[in-house]
Amino acid sequence: MIPDGPVTTVSSVNVNGVRAAAAKGFAAWLATTPADVVCVQETRAQPGEIPDGLFDGWHLSYAPCTTAKGRNGVGVLTRVAPEAVRVGIGDAPTPAPQSHRGGEFDGSGRYLEVDIPGLTVASLYLPNGTVGTPKQDEKDRFLALFAPYLHERRAKAATEDREVLVCGDWNIAPAEADIRNWRGNVKNSGFLPHERAWLAGLFDAGWVDVVRAQHPAVDGPYSWWSYRGRAFDNDTGWRMSPDLHNGDPHVRSALPGHPGRRSCLSPRRPAGRRVHSLHGRCCPSGDRSVRR
Repeated sequence: MIPDGPVTTVSSVNVNGVRAAAAKGFAAWLATTPADVVCVQETRAQPGEIPDGLFDGWHLSYAPCTTAKGRNGVGVLTRVAPEAVRVGIGDAPTPAPQSHRGGEFDGSGRYLEVDIPGLTVASLYLPNGTVGTPKQDEKDRFLALFAPYLHERRAKAATEDREVLVCGDWNIAPAEADIRNWRGNVKNSGFLPHERAWLAGLFDAGWVDVVRAQHPAVDGPYSWWSYRGRAFDNDTGWRMSPDLHNGDPHVRSALPGHPGRRSCLSPRRPAGRRVHSLHGRCCPSGDRSVRR
């Protein structure tokens, strides 16, 4: 049973370019969403390039990519001013020595977290990979650095009696139920055995996949579809955007009913992310509610 008390609602959106999203109705969605916090990923813009007025009424905490223009970028929008903001998974300036944990990625617009009363919310855009290329090497380096960071963050939150919710684009499908054609993708980045084992290690350490914890028997719900082969129409997708909580049993997800895949930005463009956060070129079709 979920106890009575205040509820914080969190949505997460991979905007696939914040300027493009603004042109497709993102401002209108932000003006009407009941969310208290909105995480955004893949903004692909420097602060001065964000369209004027897009985030009016919100407090924006922002981490652009400073190493490559037009790449990555994450942010967190909050109704109240955050108590603290942390960028990256290390604390060294960029560029940083390769030996410093996280320094390679701290200017890459991959991770940002904010504290609001009783809750830390993080926006993640984990590197995508391609097997046998430097992109997969980069992804694997990020995984090696990110797991210790998350373990430390969870331990610190426990001492502070604080909840933590990590939202965004993990670019890994956790298990067979999270990808329609799992047999055909075991050698592809996003479903490689060592990537799934990495996520399983987080779950073993106490992190909770909010959707899967409440809907263990559901295939998907998928959050990404290829442009190829009518994947969206056939619901041949991947769930690569799990939202991880530090273990509080009172977190609940708003899981839209099947098919439940809609876009408030581009109604017929399928390459969006759904679940209780809708990513890609779409807006959220559901939210996370954290009852504290």
